[in-house]
Amino acid sequence: MSNIVDPLVGQIAARVRTERERRRWTLARLAEISGVSQAMISRIERGESSPTAVVLGKLSAAFQLSVSSLMALAEGTPSGQAETGVRRRADTAEWRDPATGYRRRQITGPRFPAEIAEVLLPPGARVPYPAAAFAFVRQTVWVLDGHLTFHEGDTVHALGAGDTIELGEPVPCTFVNDSDTECRYAVVLVRGERP
Repeated sequence: MSNIVDPLVGQIAARVRTERERRRWTLARLAEISGVSQAMISRIERGESSPTAVVLGKLSAAFQLSVSSLMALAEGTPSGQAETGVRRRADTAEWRDPATGYRRRQITGPRFPAEIAEVLLPPGARVPYPAAAFAFVRQTVWVLDGHLTFHEGDTVHALGAGDTIELGEPVPCTFVNDSDTECRYAVVLVRGERP
């Protein structure tokens, strides 16, 4: 998907810049903490490049936010749309990972106490996240359709439709669809206690 037609590229750009500036970090500091190059962060902040899911995972971890939190903050509440009540599917933006085709949409608004996102993982897709992306959150993954192979550190879980997994202590995790059909799952998370 072209970055130009993705409505969330500008919103993600603004949120990454806001989170970096709120912490008074330079591009070099964010690059050092996240492991994402300064050049890539600069392109993302200017809206010239849509970050991949992996890059979003690294940036959100640097900010001590979940990917879902970072995306919920980026998406916000569209102008003219109430923060509570009915949210129409047609009014909800869907973000697409330019590297894997992974698609994600935020189900709950930014002020709801739990963050819920729907993810569509295409066949053959593999999306890794660092352990830091799971710090300070309690998270459940609920497979709605298809098959998900979930790597939680060194442990591998084969999940089918209706299966759930509640994540424990932060470890690197990888979402893998090694089947020949799309996998649809929900991610439900709440902020946990800081140590």
